Amino acid sequence: MARLLSVNVGLPQNISWRGRTVYTGIWKSAVDGPRVVRHLDVDGDGQGDLAGHGGEYRAVYVYQVASYRYWESELHRDDFVMGQFGENFTVDGLSDGEVCVGDRFRIGTAVFEVTQPRVTCYRVGIRMNEPRMAALLTARGKPGFYFRVLEEGTVQAGDDIVQIAQGPERMTIEQINALLYLPGHSRDDLERALRIPALSPGWRNSFQTLLEHGDGANGNPGLSPADLTPVAWAGFRRVRIAELNHETSSVVSIVLVAAEGDALTPALPGQFVIVRLHPQPDAAPVMRSFSLCGAPDATGYRLGIKREENGVASTYIAERAQVGDIIEVSAPRGVFVLEEGTRPVVLLSGGIGITPVLAMLYALASRHSQREIWWLHGNRSGSDYAFGGEARNLLGALPNAHGYVRYSRPDETDLAGRDFDSEGHIDAALISQLGISQKSDFYMCGPPAFLTDLRKGLTDWGVAPTDVHAETFGSGPSQTPGIADAPKRAPHPPEGVPGTGPSVSFARSNLIVPWGPDYQSLLELAEACDVPVRWSCRTGVCHTCESGLVSGAVRYDPEPLDPPAAGNLLICCSTPENDVVLDL
Repeated sequence: MARLLSVNVGLPQNISWRGRTVYTGIWKSAVDGPRVVRHLDVDGDGQGDLAGHGGEYRAVYVYQVASYRYWESELHRDDFVMGQFGENFTVDGLSDGEVCVGDRFRIGTAVFEVTQPRVTCYRVGIRMNEPRMAALLTARGKPGFYFRVLEEGTVQAGDDIVQIAQGPERMTIEQINALLYLPGHSRDDLERALRIPALSPGWRNSFQTLLEHGDGANGNPGLSPADLTPVAWAGFRRVRIAELNHETSSVVSIVLVAAEGDALTPALPGQFVIVRLHPQPDAAPVMRSFSLCGAPDATGYRLGIKREENGVASTYIAERAQVGDIIEVSAPRGVFVLEEGTRPVVLLSGGIGITPVLAMLYALASRHSQREIWWLHGNRSGSDYAFGGEARNLLGALPNAHGYVRYSRPDETDLAGRDFDSEGHIDAALISQLGISQKSDFYMCGPPAFLTDLRKGLTDWGVAPTDVHAETFGSGPSQTPGIADAPKRAPHPPEGVPGTGPSVSFARSNLIVPWGPDYQSLLELAEACDVPVRWSCRTGVCHTCESGLVSGAVRYDPEPLDPPAAGNLLICCSTPENDVVLDL
């Protein structure tokens, strides 16, 4: 019979790691005597990162003494103590190859249910003093698992672990773990896993996404929202400016066509391209991301570009570019894409954020969509409202379309009821007042504050977070779990002596720096430059850091357990083989 060997607890604490402060509860220590286990944790225990750990489905983490023995041999270590892996329960028995999701056990006076394998996390590497640990736990099939507490009660070391029910489908922790993180996502096994009621919501969502989109051809959408269509080409293509129009005093639109060879690959509505310009022939190129804003059946790529103060690229296009000029462009990219369906579509934009949602509106019009469509746009005034006439014409051609425009500072010539509907900003209160269904698909693009306020307002109103899709201009938000907030700095070259290796271009951050030997990964270089990044495991497992590889090649160490999508890379475990351009 399995047995509880040790109960381990620890409250979150700040630790120093690589010059930063990490708030973590990974340090657990064995306690004597009985402990009360509650629905969210063990008395005296806590989790530092509640987004990644803890909660109802991850209340108690379990690890096996047999795995301790395995890692002692594998890592040539003899210094382990109970709680070494951050577990609450150290147990004899209950191996990951035998325990199944949905199994139920009684320990002491408490009842538990198995819900999922361990979450991959860099902090176990800190605790173990082994940076590869998150990848090793998954690759070797020894992650451990989480309990949900069905009945609160008291436990203590020495208690027997009595199985009182078996989970349906009999899928072990080892199988469930491999199904998400390793190649070969069997549809039959995904369907089996989704039939297990005890499976945690996070893993359920990942498996559902894999079932719908994971054909194995383009990354692991269960882990990363990679593009569902392969990138049309690597690097940059030469294109010719076929049209150039001044839409307003500050917005220019250009149409790009192939300079030679085959026609350009059609983009999906909402995608963007990266443009590479050479304003000064003897200087480094300038790269900027611009959303496509034209009809899906167009023979070229139409971009809407707002001239920014001190904006090198936008000023060059607005003032110096001419029809016939040759520039360079990447293949269309991005996951902010209009999805098929029958639910209402709500297109929300502020200022130049109109461009990707305008492409979506063009796509809906070209399909003669019968869906209910809402167009809500916010602008300062009519003189700044680029593409407004196009939007009105498209809405007028759709049978179930509605438009609403707000100006924050209308001009004297702007007439309410004719040119705009009301003064103010687009917000969730307006959306509610208009009678828009909460069961809609919301697509929004605009300034950061616009997106932040709208997302919060929509979710507070009751819209499911998965139904809110957003696109940002420039660098996206960082995700650095557990790292204490620090003053934000604009991206900059790293301190110290510049490297002499290949150039690394952070396209969204408008930064090009040489690679140097001080960095173990492109992630470390990005952090040294204060480029916003997203990561969690730092070892090629979780794909949180998956980013666009626009051009160039990288090498991996360690190799990712499951490769990223074509045209993408994992920055946490890669270094450049030659000059690279990253969508960061």
